Amino acid sequence: MNVYDALMMEDVLRPVGYAVVEKPEDADVILINTCHIREKASEKLYSTLGRMRLIRKDGCLIVVAGCVAQAEGEAVFERAPFVDVVVGPQGLHTLAELIMKVKRDKKQINIEFPVVSKFDAIKAERRANGGVSAYVSVQEGCDKFCTFCVVPYTRGPEYSRTVEAVLEEVVQLVDRGTKEIVLIGQNVNAYHGTYKGIESDLGTLIREVARINGVERIRYTTSHPRDMHPTLYDAHRYEQKLAPFVHLPVQCGSDRILKKMNRKHTADEYLEIVGKLREANANIALSSDFIVGFPGETTKDFEDALKLVENVGFSLAYSFKYSPRPGTPGAEYPDQVPDQEKSERLSALQRLLNTQQLVFNQSMVGKVMDVLVGNLST
Repeated sequence: MNVYDALMMEDVLRPVGYAVVEKPEDADVILINTCHIREKASEKLYSTLGRMRLIRKDGCLIVVAGCVAQAEGEAVFERAPFVDVVVGPQGLHTLAELIMKVKRDKKQINIEFPVVSKFDAIKAERRANGGVSAYVSVQEGCDKFCTFCVVPYTRGPEYSRTVEAVLEEVVQLVDRGTKEIVLIGQNVNAYHGTYKGIESDLGTLIREVARINGVERIRYTTSHPRDMHPTLYDAHRYEQKLAPFVHLPVQCGSDRILKKMNRKHTADEYLEIVGKLREANANIALSSDFIVGFPGETTKDFEDALKLVENVGFSLAYSFKYSPRPGTPGAEYPDQVPDQEKSERLSALQRLLNTQQLVFNQSMVGKVMDVLVGNLST
């Protein structure tokens, strides 16, 4: 999603005369697109701002965008008075206007949540070089409120584009040479946009995208276990253009910790979903996200996570030590796990996941596969 947001900012600024440059020293506007998921995100921002302040040329504007901008708000100006614009992820479509106002007046900030107007501002006329693979944002925001996560506070509530709007954008991309469409959202399988006036779902959207001539491959990310649904299983069963891959974060394998995380599913329910996916397509590859050391996690809870990994067999996974995010319930929980213990558990988990990834990679040896070449090496 951060990559998509960066491309959207490029799309917004190009019509008013801006173009991407290789070095920040040459820029008239320096854009810093931020993510607030991991620990110390705000401190990394201010460190980067300090460097940009030293190297920018005279008259260069500095823009802080994304989720840290949303979370910090006016505090960005207080800590870095040389910043000119602060804009949250739902206000990126107003970026050109904000920059013009800065040139005429003073510092500008937009951290509202006008999701509808943002989607309305996404034109079918996308960037000229859409690329062989292109992201298409179909859903934004999150209503899940997992106790470790800042996304509902920085991205706002769930909102979905209409099927018709998505299809129009896909057609424009295909006309420019795009072969692979990647449907993205914070909880992409929570997609519930309307189609011909009737509420739809992600499985139906995939079916309609697959009907467009020129689309050769479809992927989607990121999914939540609670939002898997029958038409999505059917898409994996019947749609040949849909890649046999699902990124399905589980976070941990202990029902007790899953409940504390407010995930609203159990380990067994996750395994049931995995079973349905593999029933739909025996060749499907699965990836996931894991958090180790969530407050109150015991050795038994961690062993449950290892057991779940062994039961699933992932093609790859992303794993992290829990880091308290300000403003989330998890940050206030007692029984924070010592960092040394988190590190030891993370190492053990990653050894198991790396072993599974090697097994998956070795299973590909000798197979003939279609390969999509994104770009040429320089």
